[in-house]
Amino acid sequence: MHEECGVFALYGNGFVEDPAEYAYLALYAMQHRGQQSCGIAVSNSGVIECTKGMGLASDVFDEEKLAKLKGENVIAHALYSTAKASNIQGAQPFVMRYGKGRLALAHNGSLVNSDELRSELSKTGAMFRSNSDAEIMAQLIAKERLFSHSVEEAVKIAVSKLKGAFSFVVMSPRKIVAVRDPFGFRPLSVGITKEGCYVVVSETCALNALGADFVRDINPGEIVVIDGDGMRTYYQKENCKRRICIFEYIYFARPDSVMDGVSIHGSRVQAGRLLARQHPVDADIVIGVPDSGLDAAIGYARESGIEYGMGFVRNNYVGRTFIKPTQEQRRSSVGIKLNVLSETVRDKKVVMVDDSIVRGTTCADIVKLLKNAGAKEVHVRISSPTLHYPCLYGTDIPTREELTSNRHSVEELCEIIGADSLGFLNRETLGELIGTCEKTYCDACFTGDYPIK
Repeated sequence: MHEECGVFALYGNGFVEDPAEYAYLALYAMQHRGQQSCGIAVSNSGVIECTKGMGLASDVFDEEKLAKLKGENVIAHALYSTAKASNIQGAQPFVMRYGKGRLALAHNGSLVNSDELRSELSKTGAMFRSNSDAEIMAQLIAKERLFSHSVEEAVKIAVSKLKGAFSFVVMSPRKIVAVRDPFGFRPLSVGITKEGCYVVVSETCALNALGADFVRDINPGEIVVIDGDGMRTYYQKENCKRRICIFEYIYFARPDSVMDGVSIHGSRVQAGRLLARQHPVDADIVIGVPDSGLDAAIGYARESGIEYGMGFVRNNYVGRTFIKPTQEQRRSSVGIKLNVLSETVRDKKVVMVDDSIVRGTTCADIVKLLKNAGAKEVHVRISSPTLHYPCLYGTDIPTREELTSNRHSVEELCEIIGADSLGFLNRETLGELIGTCEKTYCDACFTGDYPIK
């Protein structure tokens, strides 16, 4: 199951009166990372209770449900999944009951050896309710816990058997364990609340929502344990190479987040500046496609000297079209998601900046909206390179056959979407988005260079 998710954990230890409310606020802040399902699990005097359901945090939880989730510690999860896995069985956190007690797990990423692990666990009697990697990981940790002295020891042994992308949190009745894979494909950070309690989040924007202070990023290959003695750390492997997903900076993360020391807003503005240098054009106005195209549009305007304008009004109650489970849903949502400000684009040569072209249909619809609103010309600029390969590490990028850049040249694609010109970010300049000359990011969806085969 390929997924792009958000995870949260808080070790309250009795200092936070309502930890489930903290989890709810964090889910709200990270809702962009997953809109199919969500859940909250709390630990209360050795018992773990969990509530989860399909939809947004506001669909699943209300004051009554939150009030029932009393405890000292909490983990939470927001899930985006493929259409095949959009059911309650795949919702997280997963709660395991086993010989030594209970544990709960919430995961962001995707394993490349999940079939192998599922088969091995099934042979020893494990039964699965879903096709989720998170359930495999929870089963594996529970199995190792039977023969280990502590939950962190069980996690260390289990993690040594995982291959792929995994940033996850585990909650036992009295501990929180947070893990980031040796490549650091997916983000994970630690903060501290005003009560002095540690929190773990996928994105730092959740810390802002909680009024918590950023402490540090969890490093690739690091296992962090939080309990009554404070926070301590272990490593799966030393000197791990960073390969954070470059799409976090291009599209997924919220602009007000910071990942591995790099501002998401700043990286997108830099992408726009690079686009202006690589694909200049004579135009009257620069506009961005909300939301992730806006920052890059600002950068393009600043670098080119062309005026920046507000080209679209976005309906905030329509989800992201890229992460709709089916193509039909993606297409039908474009018209109600965006409305063109015709006074901005009428009789003008427009530079329209967006973050990516996946199948091409959404972009074509937006170009059509602009021309129907009176735009004289529409020059499309994309703040990422052309997509050619599926992601194996947690992003729902389609098969090679579905990716339009594998079927058409840039010139052909320009004609298909109805643009007057089309330019993509040069993939050799991706490192400039995060200020590095070294390859500390994963760009396999553009290059086919998979860090884990």
